Amino acid sequence: MDGVLGSSLPVFLGLTVLVFGGCGVLTGQTLAEGWKPLSSAIAYSILLGLGDRFLVWGLFGGQLLSVYGFVVHTLVIGAITLTTYRISMARRMVSQYPWLYERSGPFGWRERVGGTLAQ
Repeated sequence: MDGVLGSSLPVFLGLTVLVFGGCGVLTGQTLAEGWKPLSSAIAYSILLGLGDRFLVWGLFGGQLLSVYGFVVHTLVIGAITLTTYRISMARRMVSQYPWLYERSGPFGWRERVGGTLAQ
């Protein structure tokens, strides 16, 4: 398991999922609230993955240049960030334009029936 993760399971759960996953939640919310594109969320997820690998190495003696570890950690952080981004964007669209859109599940929105303004 250490070879795939590049760290031990407790370090992965504690540092990557809790700490950097929390940073991913805040990042996704902030980017969605600022109307930033999805590509920004992906770029910030990669940066968070680099920071995670550095702290795994610096604090817990994990492998710094573990390709599999970086990919796995970054995918987990990216999934958290992109999920939060999409939920926040759906909430933003529905609250910003309630006469045009309504919620369509936790990740999406759809046009409201009869959503156009009378002219």
